[in-house]
Order: sequence, then structure tokens, then C-alpha cells
Amino acid sequence: MDTTLAAVRAEFPLLEKCTYLNSNSTGAFPRGMDAVFQRYSQTLQNWRDEAWEGWWADWLGYMDAVARFIGGPPGSVVTDSNLTTLMGRLATCFDYQGERRRVVTTDLEFPTVPFIWKAFGRYGAEAVVVPTENGRMDEERLCAAIDERTLLVSITHAFSSTGAMLDLAPVVKRAHEVGALVAVDAYQSVGAVPVDVEALGVDFLLGGAHKWMCGSIESGFLYVRPALLPTLRPAATGWMAGENPLTFEPSRDWANTARRLAGGTPAVLPSQLSRVGLELLAKVGMPTIRAHSLRCTARVMERADEAGFTVVTPRKESQRAGVVALRFPGDAEVAKRMVARGFICSYRGMLRVAPHFYNTLEEVDRFMDALVAEARRQKA
Repeated sequence: MDTTLAAVRAEFPLLEKCTYLNSNSTGAFPRGMDAVFQRYSQTLQNWRDEAWEGWWADWLGYMDAVARFIGGPPGSVVTDSNLTTLMGRLATCFDYQGERRRVVTTDLEFPTVPFIWKAFGRYGAEAVVVPTENGRMDEERLCAAIDERTLLVSITHAFSSTGAMLDLAPVVKRAHEVGALVAVDAYQSVGAVPVDVEALGVDFLLGGAHKWMCGSIESGFLYVRPALLPTLRPAATGWMAGENPLTFEPSRDWANTARRLAGGTPAVLPSQLSRVGLELLAKVGMPTIRAHSLRCTARVMERADEAGFTVVTPRKESQRAGVVALRFPGDAEVAKRMVARGFICSYRGMLRVAPHFYNTLEEVDRFMDALVAEARRQKA
């Protein structure tokens, strides 16, 4: 294991208690969060309103740190309690009454995506759902569904169920050719895969801290391509979206940054907690993290093949993110027994194995040894 990765591993106490390959569901929390909790508690116990001066700076600083991490400029990211809240707020920026009212998406999106666009059908939004095949999306099929009637392409970068990763470049190119915008759910890629929003050319990118970014559970983020900011006037809004909210005067206009998509009083503690994991990721660097992830997931696939499991996740490196999805007889029951034994994974119609930068190849082998043994026991 890389010496930098080995040093970072010591920052995650959970790894001392179990074999944790579950980062696609919830990342391990770094021990540095303890100091944040203590500082927050002391602030509350000795409350003065002036605490908001530091909290405001912390919140703005975290948003810009996320922007920097994904290749965006300062002021291009806003955070809130979850991705759903931000996507719903973004959806209120658009008019669905004209001919350009279609929202193109896929049948493998996380449940929040189809639910939001179904709800916006009452305002005229028309969801076009493109079917996937064998756990992944064919980019040509997706591009064929995008035309001059498309307002927005709402897609996932890496699918949570199968680990398959979409090639965004042709989708963004096609959408922009016909005047459509692209919103990407990158919850399962940011922190596991290098993401550069400016290189990708996406209009919006959403994610959250509590999986591959090793942050707080209550912390989603939204990146907005800066050129679009003046055009966005969300109907669902709040005082933090105003140009200068801390004056406590009625806002005359939205903020000129992505904060125009904020809502009410911000969740301060989640942003402070999430900064700890983000700094660890930035310290190691995404190229190192991605290279280690590919080694670990390749080992999972190799061991799965030896055991006769079905590997649902694509083999090609450019088509997979950080999780490997497996199928075999009795996999749901085996997943429960694995967790009971301290081999932590998740099950969502498939058994999902998700090593991260703090895991070792030895852990992967130990996990797979136990998984093969449990699968044989299930079969017997």
C-alpha cells in the first residue's frame, strides 16, 4: 500500500473494528470529526450571536473547497442538507410550459430523480426515461433521446446499483448541440473518480459528502456552471439565497454566486464535519485514490470470477466507478451474515463491495475469503 494511503488509513477508527468495504453506502468517518463536535458543543454551551461570523466563513469556505475539489471556481457550489433538496430547488428554476419541456433520464437513477421529475409533471415537465441494458447505459441510445424538445438531461455519472459509469462527454456534447442543459448526479463518483466539471462541460453537478467523500450524512452540494448563474431564479428559495442575508434586510435580488440556490438557515455542523474528510482526500489526491480503487475492484472481480459469482459491474476501467456488484444464489442472506461477522457491505438487489482509499488489498482478500465461504455454506 502507498505510504500516503497507509498514513491516511490511521485516521479512520472504524477500520480497527471491522473489515469495512461499504463506502458506496456510507464512507468511514475520520477521527478528526471529534474535534469539530467538541468545538461545536463548546460554542453552543457558551453561546453568543457572534458565533455566526465564524460559521458563515466556515460555510463559504467549505463550499469553495468542494468547488476546488471538483475543478470549479469559487462561488460555483452551494450546499444543503441533501441532494434531493438541491435538485428540487434547481427544478424550480425552469419553465415547463413551452415545447422545450422534456427531461431525459434513465431507468437506473437513484429513486429521488424520477420522483422529482414525476412531481414536476404537474407544471408541464415531461420525463423521458431511457432504458438501460445489463446494468449500464448505452451512450448512443441516450443521445438519440435528446432533441430540440429537451430542456434538461438529468443523469447519473455512476449508478449506485451496479457501479457502472457513464461517459458524459458525448451526452454533454449532444445536449448542448440542441440547446439542452445537463444535470449530473455524481454522488457515486466524486471522491472515488477524478471529476473536473470544467473539463466535462456539465451545467450542473450534484453530490454529497457522506459516501466517497468521508463527510457528514447531512451534506449535499450543487455545482452550477458560472455563466448560467444570472439566468437562475428559483421559485423555492430562502433568505440565504439573497445578496446579503446577514444584514437581515429584505433581499432585493439573489446572490451572484451559487448561493442563490441556497434556502434557509444553513446546516453549519455538516459542512464543518465534511471539511475533515475532504482535506484528507485532497491531501492524497484523486489520481492516487483512483489508481488504488481500480486495483482493489480488479481484485474483487478476479476473486469473484474464481468463485463463480456473476459480476454485474462493467470490467472496463473507464466504465466503472468504485463499487463492484455481485450476484449468486442466496446473495441477500449471505450479505446479512457477512455484516453480522464484521465484514461490512451492502445489498440493493445485488451484493455490493466498495473498497476505498483507506482499504488494503489484504482486506479485500480477507473479505472475499469470507464471502466465498459464506456463499458455499449457503449453497450446501
